[in-house]
Amino acid sequence: MPQDAKPTLKTTPIGSGEHPLVFLHGLFGRGKNFTNIAKGLQPEFRCLLVDLPNHGDSAWTETFGYAAMADTVAEELRRGFAADGPVDVLGHSMGGKVAMVLALRHPELVRRLVVEDIAPVDSKEADATASRGNFEHLLGSLKRLDLSGITHRSEADAALRTDIPDDTVRGFLLQNLRHRDGGFAWQPNLDLLHDQLDTVGGWPDQDVAGRTFTGSVLWMAGENSPYIKEADAPAMRALFPRTVRTTVRGASHWVHADRPEEVIMAVRAFLLAER
Repeated sequence: MPQDAKPTLKTTPIGSGEHPLVFLHGLFGRGKNFTNIAKGLQPEFRCLLVDLPNHGDSAWTETFGYAAMADTVAEELRRGFAADGPVDVLGHSMGGKVAMVLALRHPELVRRLVVEDIAPVDSKEADATASRGNFEHLLGSLKRLDLSGITHRSEADAALRTDIPDDTVRGFLLQNLRHRDGGFAWQPNLDLLHDQLDTVGGWPDQDVAGRTFTGSVLWMAGENSPYIKEADAPAMRALFPRTVRTTVRGASHWVHADRPEEVIMAVRAFLLAER
């Protein structure tokens, strides 16, 4: 499979603890989405918040692929954060798939893995209203928004309210709206991400064929999220045989945003446990 040239990644360090931990965000997110979690893990952890390609302040690419993204993260880690040995990695949603592929393709870089509310399976289903997530609708709503007439962020918020009535989800998406050339523009590569949603929702079987990760894995689900199903467990354990599964009560797909204290407690206990 052809790969993009490795793009430049924006990273943000937090803390100076003994235990290195990398955070990989979900679709249309950014590394700083994990700021509160990283701060809550002090003083034990030294954290690195990564903007994945086509997101935040990281470079754009011409195609989307999980192997390419994982290899880009691996190259970044080898240059610095993991230069002295393997690190722990936490990935949410799309970032969870990047984290899993990273662990499978570059196991020498990963000590323990936390996978937040995603499975190593194709996340798409035929009926979008019943699928695991609705990013086709969300990103489609953003693409239909005419930014040429937007002069204040509040106007964009009002224009999206009908299509995206959930204030939290709408606010999460609008964090990516930036002032540019006297107007507004989306900071992530919206066109590519929307066009490649089938790939975003898929799983790169061929790129990890025959591989397993033998390190410990915490598989964290949101109680009210459709992204992890019981039927996903065999696929997860085939690739990650040392998986421990936990469900965070009352949480949606954005587990770390809904229940930060529970996530901090679970992550700290798992990563600091003697095994």
